[in-house]
Amino acid sequence: MKTYAKNKQCGILLQLFQQKYRSPELESQLEEPCLRDYKDNKLFLIDGLLYHREKQTSALTVVDRDYISLILQECHDCHYIGHMSEERPKERVASTAWWPKWEQELSEYIINCERFQKANRKNGKNYGILQHIEETKNLCETIKMDWVTGLVPGGKENFNAFLIIVDRFSKSVRCIPCHKEDTAMDTALLFWNKIISTCGVPKIIMSDRDPKF
Repeated sequence: MKTYAKNKQCGILLQLFQQKYRSPELESQLEEPCLRDYKDNKLFLIDGLLYHREKQTSALTVVDRDYISLILQECHDCHYIGHMSEERPKERVASTAWWPKWEQELSEYIINCERFQKANRKNGKNYGILQHIEETKNLCETIKMDWVTGLVPGGKENFNAFLIIVDRFSKSVRCIPCHKEDTAMDTALLFWNKIISTCGVPKIIMSDRDPKF
């Protein structure tokens, strides 16, 4: 719950849900679209976690910047070729997570990404050949693994990190609670028990050069 305090709007929402009675003073500190969503009962609290409801879909509220960056990358970058519109990335993000002003942030991310690509072409600079990863046609065939660390310890086992697994086909995200001190063997066991046991062995695993991988 302390993690939400990193974002002013989420911190206010958390206080509102913890109040026994309505607090006009706190509500007046909310900005759009948080204020509108709060009044429309689109935001709710379960076990100390904030969720956002849109039609039949509920998404977990996230404020960790590493996690948000990963979501933006996965929901847009792989669809950059062909200059796709914002609609598809919006659908991807909305079904994955929610945070204040996420639509504005996604739009800025897409614009900046395209400007960067156009600037490189105009300047005629050669930054090397991009390695193309073939689009997958099946679930769990190609996955991306990354870590989100530096979280406030929580739960019975005092988890302080997440192992993030993203399936490139469905764009579904698995957040596996863990500890940042976990070894390569611990990570392998998590992957075996949480992913391979339910989805099978992927053909391609994308990750950085973290020793745990």
